[in-house]
Amino acid sequence: MEQNTVYIVGHKNPDTDSVCSAIAYAELKNVLNGPRHKAMRAGRLNGETAFVLEKFGIKPPEYLSNVSLQVRDMDINKVEGISGETSIKDAWEMMKERGMRTMPIVKDGFLEGLITIGDIATSYMDVHDSGILAKAGTPYANIIRTIDGTPVTWAGGIFDSGKAAIAASGTDIMEDFIEKGDLVILGNRYEAQLCAIDLDAACLVVCKDAKVPEAVRKMAEEKGTVIISSPHDAFTVARLINQSIPVRHFMSRENITSFDDDELVDDIKETMARKRYRDFPVLDETGKFIGLISRRRLLSVRKKKVILVDHNERSQSVDGIADAEILEIIDHHRIGSVQTMEPVFFRNQPLGSTATIIARMYGESNVVPKKNIAAILCAAIISDTLMFRSPTCTDEDRRVCGELAAVAGIDPQALAAEMFNAAGELSGKTAREMCDADYKEFTAENIVFGVSQISSVNSGELTEAREKIRPVLDELIAEKGLDMMFVMFTDVMDESSVILCRGEGAAEMMRDAFGTEEASGEDVRLAGVVSRKKQLVPVVAGHLRQMTRT
Repeated sequence: MEQNTVYIVGHKNPDTDSVCSAIAYAELKNVLNGPRHKAMRAGRLNGETAFVLEKFGIKPPEYLSNVSLQVRDMDINKVEGISGETSIKDAWEMMKERGMRTMPIVKDGFLEGLITIGDIATSYMDVHDSGILAKAGTPYANIIRTIDGTPVTWAGGIFDSGKAAIAASGTDIMEDFIEKGDLVILGNRYEAQLCAIDLDAACLVVCKDAKVPEAVRKMAEEKGTVIISSPHDAFTVARLINQSIPVRHFMSRENITSFDDDELVDDIKETMARKRYRDFPVLDETGKFIGLISRRRLLSVRKKKVILVDHNERSQSVDGIADAEILEIIDHHRIGSVQTMEPVFFRNQPLGSTATIIARMYGESNVVPKKNIAAILCAAIISDTLMFRSPTCTDEDRRVCGELAAVAGIDPQALAAEMFNAAGELSGKTAREMCDADYKEFTAENIVFGVSQISSVNSGELTEAREKIRPVLDELIAEKGLDMMFVMFTDVMDESSVILCRGEGAAEMMRDAFGTEEASGEDVRLAGVVSRKKQLVPVVAGHLRQMTRT
């Protein structure tokens, strides 16, 4: 996620008002303040919302699961890794140039190992094995670059047998220590060059750019001996040559501490503090290397910026909201439990829909919404007010809906029928899908209760859904840690709801709260009750407080 992006998001289990308001407000903010605002959703789209977005050609917002700081939010050093065949010398020079203490070794994008400044220092100080070039399988190309050499004969492949030796003595002595497959460092002595080739040396390094006679060259080609000419003296060549060893020989490849880019920053802090490493690799979801992070970069990580629409309850917000920087809250519900560290722009109005507020803000900013934006705002008002049947609906909602419909060129009544039909297709849904589609949690006097609302124009469909949901309520209560659970089955045409109650004393409390004299059982019918926000939750919460205090 981009660090400068402001995410505009509604509540979990989003409804049409929550999603469409986020989309429309992001559009307005981008017009006024530049394209850094992005609408998101905090849950799965319900059938009605999916229908509205598809009808008006709007791509659904991406899912935002958590706004806690993640590794990807840190300042990742997106350094390119190096091949395991890279020489120690080249790696050292790159690390000095880039100011790095750790270099990743990658192959095909995947992390193979790490080499540090300490590893390179160890390779200089602790290597006393004259056969290490061969043991490391050092490419001749590395040797040539390291000693500033020039190939005299073909120098492909690798040096993989024998030792490195300096031929500073006569040919009679050379026979005692030069063996087949050795790399021999020597000068311009014709006899020594021929002797080394005759002893089956794999490679000759001729120092000080000494001349290689044609006879020597020809003999070397016949026997497959590599000859490299270097401008340096024998001492310098001997000092430099071990720096041609590929980094894979010294790199750390076991017990590497790496982090996935979606891990939470809070979860990795302890690990970073406990490990001696300065830099840690970061991998993407496929396991490929992205870059490096260090402990000091924890200090500069910035919180995600968020604007909340259609809610101000912490329990309804996207996970991790306490770790985010909330910039604004646009809502039409009661004041909830969201707390902020700094003052924020907070607009809360007693209207039937958040979309009405957003539409007003367009007008206040002298911005005319695009036709498809006007259409989804209109749809959101229709949805949240149940086509003006909800007691939360105001004259302002009706007025704004009409203005939006005119801009979009749509018939609100016809759109409402299509939307309610899309929302009311319950037969193909599981009990869990129906409960989760429009679910919210509330707290009153330490009593936690959940309320799901299922609306339809088909009373028979609602009855079937109620019987389907009844067996799973205990499981949902246990899973969500609730004291009580209420499911509103709202008949839009009849303007009534049947409340399925579950939890100790839940049905009795509901009857007492609304003063109904229905017989016992867990179904409570409430005529004229269609709004969770204005008609159900305030009454339930108030009654629970009264019960607790008395």
